[in-house]
Amino acid sequence: MSPDLHAHRVLITGASGFMGSWLAEHLVGRGALVVNLLSRWEPWGRFVQSGLVHRVENVVGGVEDYPTLERIIAEHGVDTVFHLAAISVEGLAFQSPHLALEVNVRGTYNVLEACRKNADTVRRVIIASSDKVYGDSPVLPYTEELPLQGRHPYDVSKSCADLIAHAYAHSYGLPVAIGRFGNIYGGGDLNWSRLIPNTIRRVLAGEPPLVRVPAQGDFMRDFLYVRDAVQAYMAMFHGLDAGVARGEAFNFAMGGSWTVLEVVRTLLRLLHREELQPHITPAAHGEIFHQHVSAQKARQLLGWAPQYKLEEGLEETIAWYRQHLAGGDVSSDPVRLEHAQAIAS
Repeated sequence: MSPDLHAHRVLITGASGFMGSWLAEHLVGRGALVVNLLSRWEPWGRFVQSGLVHRVENVVGGVEDYPTLERIIAEHGVDTVFHLAAISVEGLAFQSPHLALEVNVRGTYNVLEACRKNADTVRRVIIASSDKVYGDSPVLPYTEELPLQGRHPYDVSKSCADLIAHAYAHSYGLPVAIGRFGNIYGGGDLNWSRLIPNTIRRVLAGEPPLVRVPAQGDFMRDFLYVRDAVQAYMAMFHGLDAGVARGEAFNFAMGGSWTVLEVVRTLLRLLHREELQPHITPAAHGEIFHQHVSAQKARQLLGWAPQYKLEEGLEETIAWYRQHLAGGDVSSDPVRLEHAQAIAS
């Protein structure tokens, strides 16, 4: 169990997003004062619907806005920064590379520079990276010593941000830790282009799941349940205090590898709709074929290990979407959307 955090003032970029809302909820629940840099919000999202929007201090701005970042850290006496804000949808990054690079690269060095300018108060800077930084590496499983070799816009943006974070750690002594995460899933992810949310939504509606498969065979992916991801962020937080995480990158995933069809069939079984046959479509351009992550370094240095098996995490995830979608998708319902906006006001 995480210790009391009442003494801490924490800035989260992206607290209103899927992963950020879970992390913010954890920190607030343990007494931390959380400041959220809010560039956009989804009134039907978990951040608003759970009431978390009223339990953090929201400052309007984006990571591209350097003066605002520096001011927030200084005015609030921030001691810890979790940088999660990013363009995280690979398809969007491919279609709009300038946007992806602007947010993911410029946004990261803005956050790091604002922390450097406030080095007298900032004690921990934790950067959200991705296993996509390894590109289409033929060496499996991925370990932290592999070169960063993203080839497509999203992968490249995360590779660049990762390297910039290392530069600030090693050149300026900034207390930085980097988390390279596998595919995080769980309740609250409203990006319907992703495999797990889209499959659950379609199956609950009685529709067959859509599966994108490349010509050379099925994708293989490593996953991580969102609650385990929260504990990974906290492991880096405490690892910086203990002196074992400074300037280090850590992989976080279950350490397995599942095909997309295996995950879909597991969801169909858990949803008791195995008669629905997946509809196979061609894969999008620029996706990595096979990903498998070793989290051995995090186990050894941080004492972190995933607590949820894939099926356990999927069961909790299904329960969240059942409740969320019980009255229909709020994003397409004007009445419920108006109610959601009222909650956030």
